[in-house]
Amino acid sequence: MSKLFGPVIQQGYVVPDIEAAMQHWLARGIGPFFIEALRGYPALIRGKTVNVDLRAAFAYSGDQQIEVIQPDGDSHNIYTEYLERVPEGGLQHLAVWVESIADKLAELEAAGRPYQVIQQYGDRHAYIDSVDYPGVMIQLMAHNEMNDELFRVIHAGADNWDGVSHPIREIDWSSGRPVAPAL
Repeated sequence: MSKLFGPVIQQGYVVPDIEAAMQHWLARGIGPFFIEALRGYPALIRGKTVNVDLRAAFAYSGDQQIEVIQPDGDSHNIYTEYLERVPEGGLQHLAVWVESIADKLAELEAAGRPYQVIQQYGDRHAYIDSVDYPGVMIQLMAHNEMNDELFRVIHAGADNWDGVSHPIREIDWSSGRPVAPAL
């Protein structure tokens, strides 16, 4: 457990091929994967507003979430930057829960821990990196109704999975809430 951030709740991998990445984890008995496509998702990247296109898939191994992300489109973001440096893909971030992104950033600053926000999705997610020792980023995940519900849906899918059937499932957002497909 990190003394700065608490327990890591997710390993985030940026990959060039999300289908192959899901198969990698499924072959190890980790699944099912819940996949979604985000198009034109607004973000701040180093203070500049951009719209991000990506596909993301989530699964659980116990209480540890595995996320695989494949950037799509031609927007420049932390995922495309990562694949420019590491074309085969790999571990890009570790996620932790926070009650407030702004409060956590203020706490780090007050403690003399220089971190910078690299990419942020409103008050829901912020990817930060150490100024002095950059590398694997920390994703601050704010507890809120939508994030918590999404994690519950995915965790319930893993808890009830037989290890074989429906290994890849699309998250249905048509109601404005994350819904697991009826099986």
